[in-house]
Amino acid sequence: MEIALVGIGKIALDSHVPAINGSPDWTLAATVSRSNTIQGITAYTDFSELLETRTDIRTVSLCMPPAPRFAYAEAAIKAGRHVMLEKPPGGTLSECHTLQAMAQHHGVSLYTTWHSREATMVPNAKAWLATRTLRSVHMEWKEDVRQWHPGQDWIWEPGGMGVFDMGINGLSILTEILCEPIHLKAARLLVPENKQMPIAGSLDFFHPDGADVSVELDWAQKGPPTWAITVETNDGTLQLSQGGAKLALNGEPVALESSDDDAVGEYPRLYQKMAKLVQAGQSDIDLSPMRHVADAFTLGHRETVAPFFD
Repeated sequence: MEIALVGIGKIALDSHVPAINGSPDWTLAATVSRSNTIQGITAYTDFSELLETRTDIRTVSLCMPPAPRFAYAEAAIKAGRHVMLEKPPGGTLSECHTLQAMAQHHGVSLYTTWHSREATMVPNAKAWLATRTLRSVHMEWKEDVRQWHPGQDWIWEPGGMGVFDMGINGLSILTEILCEPIHLKAARLLVPENKQMPIAGSLDFFHPDGADVSVELDWAQKGPPTWAITVETNDGTLQLSQGGAKLALNGEPVALESSDDDAVGEYPRLYQKMAKLVQAGQSDIDLSPMRHVADAFTLGHRETVAPFFD
């Protein structure tokens, strides 16, 4: 199947393009970007022109920042195209619900992707927790924004989400591996005095069985990132680390059981799933990670901190 990639920035070049090129299901047929191109691939600067002239391309993958994404997704769906959304799937929950209804009305597939859920050991962690009683859950998601988003001012503007741009990755894993739904009780957001969005924060959640669930986010950590979730249960401790790539149970590393059926890597698995959705005429729309972010902005106690300069 042919696919168009819209928004050719760092994430598209580092993750999407290699995944598509290595996929047995997809051929990268065109790109849309105001500034970047990919050698050998037909390039457009106007998305409407792509939709009008390339009716043979039935699927588009949207990789631009969340704030402008709704307009592109709306245009694609109304043109009868299947749509794959990079995380977070939109600027607001209302936008996402509108796209969901629109996709259903037009009979196209819509996939709100969460790449961190495709990390190697996330399914193993989910399976292990399914038969245990939780006592506490603590997530630490910390990295250096200068390394991962150098010079990208949009992340600090309304709709950019600030530290939640990366924190939502951890929340996507958390909502995947926990069997019981959780919701936010309180939040503390640290906002640089020269920015609109937070650079750090802490979240406390309600768990229906009384487990203590907390999250720490920091976008100013120096050195290697910390992407870890630790769960204390009635039957020992689970720790996911390296963004879900590593799993330890009671301090002992768990080896990965290989499978020939699955694609290897987070983004290859996303594109594998998108192919299955299109072929089956289905959609996959999970907004629970974004709901927690929206709740944090609603309930969060904001504290002004020192200015941040890239």
